[in-house]
Amino acid sequence: MAYVITTGCAGVKDAACTQVCPIECIHDAGDQLVIHPDECIDCGACAAACPVGAIFQDSDVPAGHAASTARNREFFL
Repeated sequence: MAYVITTGCAGVKDAACTQVCPIECIHDAGDQLVIHPDECIDCGACAAACPVGAIFQDSDVPAGHAASTARNREFFL
């Protein structure tokens, strides 16, 4: 997985990230958006576009949002 959308997106879903994603790997999971872990090409465009700073590279997800990595992956199982 390259990028992860954390719970900072919950309830916001601005979707600016979906507009810049070149492969459309960002999906609506109900209360927030999630990134498909196998489709993400690690370009970082979504992180730069996120107005609430909720998108991180998987290795940089803050400890308080560690469950977001699993949530992004599990949504696509």
